[in-house]
Amino acid sequence: MSALGRSGVEVSALAFGAAGIGNLYTEVGEGQAHEAVAAAWQRGIRYFDTAPHYGLGLSERRLGAALRNFPRAQYTVSTKVGRRLEPADLPGDDLANGFAVPATWRRVWDFSADGIRRTLEASLERLGLDRVDVAYLHDPDDHAEQAFREGYPALAKLRGEGVVGAIGAGMNQTAMLTRFVRETDVDVVLCAGRYTLLDHSALTDLLPAARERGTSVVIGGAFNSGLLADPRSGATYDYEAAPQELLDRALRLKTIAEHHGTTLRAVALAFCAAHLAIASVLVGARSASEVHDCADQFEATVPEACWRDLRQAGLLPSEELS
Repeated sequence: MSALGRSGVEVSALAFGAAGIGNLYTEVGEGQAHEAVAAAWQRGIRYFDTAPHYGLGLSERRLGAALRNFPRAQYTVSTKVGRRLEPADLPGDDLANGFAVPATWRRVWDFSADGIRRTLEASLERLGLDRVDVAYLHDPDDHAEQAFREGYPALAKLRGEGVVGAIGAGMNQTAMLTRFVRETDVDVVLCAGRYTLLDHSALTDLLPAARERGTSVVIGGAFNSGLLADPRSGATYDYEAAPQELLDRALRLKTIAEHHGTTLRAVALAFCAAHLAIASVLVGARSASEVHDCADQFEATVPEACWRDLRQAGLLPSEELS
């Protein structure tokens, strides 16, 4: 377990991402969702991440229900603020936003102080908890002014009141996360897809800043939405069809990994976990079998010779552990 910044909130090295059990892309049954969370617990995972955005609250409800089987003091939960849910009762589903759920709610961008508090209160009700351990500002890319002027101070106040233990921001870019690290007193940032075997951009700004400031980093998107899990024609990269250049690069990575008796998935997870600024690697799973596979890959030892050959092939930077 690692502490997030100076907050005292601890997270396991491998974390469970709960978007999948919020019916990401396709439906997941209640039983399957609960089994996935139970499998995560069995494998020693103690950090669980969710958000109102995931399935219009379904992920939070399912995660909270599944975690009620376990001692509250022994796990860490993070959720997110900035997308407030309002009743809508629209016809059809939410697949346009990626979730196979009825469109009974709509998302409203709101990084105001009042919006932050109201969103968090609703999340606590869905989770069935009296507190969350970590709250992230969720994708404030197009709302930077309000997020810094109102959203961050509101989270800092909630942290001071003990409503949350640690605060931060979660995004798919490094520039604004680096700004949060340098200009605010966040404990942690969640960076999705920008520190992987295929994208090393976090090395240029975010990870050095986090080391300098003592801020923790949680890495999401270690497989870049699928390409690094199974590089093949039609595989996705950042939720779109992977360009041929990246597919070719992923296949080269896979060939070297298998030459050394390991898997591309194991190398992808180990790469993310190795940097000293990174406290946890967040992996989404929608079934017990996916959880067990991720845990197996995470626990696998990648031979040093594999890292050497990847660097010599120009597929990895030389400074990723700094």
